[in-house]
Amino acid sequence: MIKVFIQTYGCQMNEADSEEMFLHLSARGATRTNNLDDADAVLINTCTVRDHAEHRALSFLGRLCKWKRQNPKRIIIFAGCAAERLGKQLKKRYPYLNILSGAKNIEHFDQTLDSSGLFSPAGQAATPTPGLSAYVTIMRGCNFNCTYCIVPSVRGPIKCLPAADILADATRNAQAGAKEIMLLGQTVNAYQDGNTSFADLLNRVSEIPGIERVRFTSPHPIYFTPQFLQAVKDNPKIAHHVHLPVQSGSTKVLQEMKRGYTREIFLDKVRALQVAGFEISTDIIVGFPTETEDDFAQTLSLVDQAQFIAAYCFKYSPRQGTPAAQMQLHDEQTLENRLDILLNKVKGLCEAAYQRQIGSTQQVLMEEPRKGRSSTNFWVQTGLDFPVGSVVSCKIEKAEGTLLFARNEHD
Repeated sequence: MIKVFIQTYGCQMNEADSEEMFLHLSARGATRTNNLDDADAVLINTCTVRDHAEHRALSFLGRLCKWKRQNPKRIIIFAGCAAERLGKQLKKRYPYLNILSGAKNIEHFDQTLDSSGLFSPAGQAATPTPGLSAYVTIMRGCNFNCTYCIVPSVRGPIKCLPAADILADATRNAQAGAKEIMLLGQTVNAYQDGNTSFADLLNRVSEIPGIERVRFTSPHPIYFTPQFLQAVKDNPKIAHHVHLPVQSGSTKVLQEMKRGYTREIFLDKVRALQVAGFEISTDIIVGFPTETEDDFAQTLSLVDQAQFIAAYCFKYSPRQGTPAAQMQLHDEQTLENRLDILLNKVKGLCEAAYQRQIGSTQQVLMEEPRKGRSSTNFWVQTGLDFPVGSVVSCKIEKAEGTLLFARNEHD
């Protein structure tokens, strides 16, 4: 029996892809181990959205040379977005690499394993063990061509998976004990399968027995419509938190990024979501090559207006093969200064967001006996023990840092 060590870099979709690849490995007699020295095979699932993530994966692959020398029969699989981008040159640089499987190959990973001759014929795959929350991929790829982003070239155009397959996957996870389903896609709210819209899919997943909450990531601003809000507004199982990447607060920069919306359109979407009871977090890129001091100031003012509850902020990272990679870069000190200013602002807004929750009533999915997450994605500490996986109505009494403290309504 082969023991597999899995190292995943990047986003939730990569986590989901790793689990999908492991199911194919398990069907060929593999079990999972968290001890690298114990492993007979290593699966490295990679990210290339930022240079740092790709370098981390390559560094890990380089360190496996010694591991492989200790037992030449050991197997190394390098998969995902960096594998797609770098291609066959990887096997020249790392001759001890056994299997290369790019992100576009995920649906044919089983065939790749079989053609390698390194594994037994497929049998019964392992039963998923998702824990409280499970990832379910509903679409792959992206139809946008943002000038800074390499995702469309390594994952390809949008391909929506059949709704029946998604519902079957979510049902299997629910039967295995999952209480929360996270639907995944690069522009997840663009999903459409025949007459099944994204809102329809959310509602149908929420109806699966055992499912208490449905989340999704990452949406694109232009696909949030009044019809979507109308369709989900009366469903308490749909989490009222949206992670909505803005990237910049300057319409000029957004146009140069080819994001497909203006500052005003984005803020309109945010206000509509907030009126419907959603809390918003975001991603922001600092120092896009054409960003001026005025553009950066507009980002700061948008952050103030949007009242995000959290923001993931990154320095611009040029990716080879994207249009923006040919532009003149800002110096490192400018990037550091702008990032520091933005992070300080976001920290203050995050603290204020937690303070705003005092006095509110939150529906909390318990992840520990006395701790869970609200529908709006705040961590909440309860005063009593509750079963893990239960949903508890809590009145928020105080906030400390990034934790809310609650009194339960029946206390």
